[in-house]
Amino acid sequence: MALKLSESPNIVVKEIDLSGVVPAVTSSTGALVGDFNWGPAEQPILVGNEAELAANFGAPSLSGGASSTDFLSAAYFLKYSTNTFVTRAVADSDYSAAATFAITEDSAAEEIDIQVKNRDAFDGGNFTANQIIAKYPGSVGNSLAVSICPATAAEDAVGDSAGVPGYIPATPADSAFENWAYSGAFDAAPRTSSYVAALSVDSADAYDEVHVVVVDEGGVLTGSKGTVLETFPFVSLATDAKTVDGTSNYILDVLNDRSSYVWAADLDSAMMTSASAWDSASGTDNVLDFSLTRGGRDSGVLVSKGDYITAFDQYEDADAIQVDFLIAPQMANQEDQTAIITDLVATATDRKDCVVVSSPHRSAVVGVNNPTTVVASVKAFSDAQVASSYLVLDNNFLKVYDKYNDEYAFIPAASSTAGLMASTDFTSAPWFSPAGSRRGQYLGVTSLAYSATKSQRDVLYKASVNPIVNLPGQGILLYGDKTKLGRPSAFDRINVRRLFLVMERAIKQAAQGVMFEFNDEFTRAEFVNIVEPFLREIKGRRGISDFRVVCDETNNTPDVIDNNSFVASIFVKPARSINYVTLNFVAVRTGVDFEEVVGIV
Repeated sequence: MALKLSESPNIVVKEIDLSGVVPAVTSSTGALVGDFNWGPAEQPILVGNEAELAANFGAPSLSGGASSTDFLSAAYFLKYSTNTFVTRAVADSDYSAAATFAITEDSAAEEIDIQVKNRDAFDGGNFTANQIIAKYPGSVGNSLAVSICPATAAEDAVGDSAGVPGYIPATPADSAFENWAYSGAFDAAPRTSSYVAALSVDSADAYDEVHVVVVDEGGVLTGSKGTVLETFPFVSLATDAKTVDGTSNYILDVLNDRSSYVWAADLDSAMMTSASAWDSASGTDNVLDFSLTRGGRDSGVLVSKGDYITAFDQYEDADAIQVDFLIAPQMANQEDQTAIITDLVATATDRKDCVVVSSPHRSAVVGVNNPTTVVASVKAFSDAQVASSYLVLDNNFLKVYDKYNDEYAFIPAASSTAGLMASTDFTSAPWFSPAGSRRGQYLGVTSLAYSATKSQRDVLYKASVNPIVNLPGQGILLYGDKTKLGRPSAFDRINVRRLFLVMERAIKQAAQGVMFEFNDEFTRAEFVNIVEPFLREIKGRRGISDFRVVCDETNNTPDVIDNNSFVASIFVKPARSINYVTLNFVAVRTGVDFEEVVGIV
């Protein structure tokens, strides 16, 4: 309601908000893409721990394969951070398990090449009627089975009463339910839903309810054959049925919106009708049992660099999804690894709010017995990468225990290196270096694929590769904090690059407050008063040594104002991490005054 001028004496209360601040921002969210056994494809899923990772993407079952490596890489990042987006990549020939059933038969199935990557793919698909499809591609779906138990329509008794000639008792209304293998998972037999009963022409015969179970028939998902995964009690075959709270109770809507394991395509038209037209002729008296034992296939074709890049495309829009680390997966050769890194660096450079972290390609490190050969290969790998402060490279693979396959495996160190940066955010701040004995210790690592000597580390560090070392008594450490900028600059260090990422993200959000305001002295002063306390806090926490914010008529000239623009220049002196330590031990004669020699050595 608009304020009105008073015709008589009055007191008007108004509020003016000048309490704007630079918001706190997070800076520890990873983004990984993997070749997993299960889960939605090409769709980022936020995961907080390893249990959630396994629940969404399935535990790795391919010993030593990409599924195992990518899963363990994601799990090891989660040792340092509680936030990471994970996306599944699939090959074009990875198909979804499916079963087509007939209303007049107990079950029927056929093998059809179907690939349903996620909900968008299902909604846009054109599937055969009466088809149940595994939620996601892969042979894991072949372990699933679905059973639908209908309400059995009661038959009328013949004759007047028991003991009278010609009397035949009525058929029990729940005969299908009583003989159903999964009846114990439900409280009562399905009958007529309250929604249909209220609208049906003949509600006494409107047996529209069914029970649905989703079963791990093969035991792949749970380790125990026949385990009931999901139950959906008292759902309706009426297309417009609703529950008491107004949500859809129609069987297709219930399965497609709530099941974690299957999609359901259109049912046979003989089973479907509106609630107001429902009668006993609709539906079926047969329990529908069918198995998704065919159709789900892991093609055996490795997920390609193009599949990984397509999945990483989900992270291109900085406004749609916030990430801080784009973690490159392992590839077998330098060409493929370089292709992925180049694409990710382009994304990071465009977003300007995250860094890319990568290890060398697998064949450069794993299984190579000569460390000199490894160092030469890693240097060649680094030389092939684009020079960018948004790229961080390490040099190694980590030997870790794979509890899912009861064996040891080598995984690229990149996810753990990104994890060290995320951990540094919690223990110190993003502008601290993640390297060294205080913040650079890797967790859960048995050993390294190889250990570089001091001279070999010199070669790698000069090539902007951060060595990982195993120091006696100190453990396995990140022993470098360079970006891949490739030239002397403040931005050739991880801590400076991440300092600016945090400042830019936070101040950009604060700058939303000046959008559509007037570019005058008041707005400019308000912006400066918001930004300066934020920078003072970073200075107090050792991130910068000094700063200055310029937002006045010197950079907001009449031309800038007339162009509907606003300019603020923020100057900072970033703190520098120590990479080289010199210790001078000076012996002097007994009679020498230390003041005479201090400062001249």
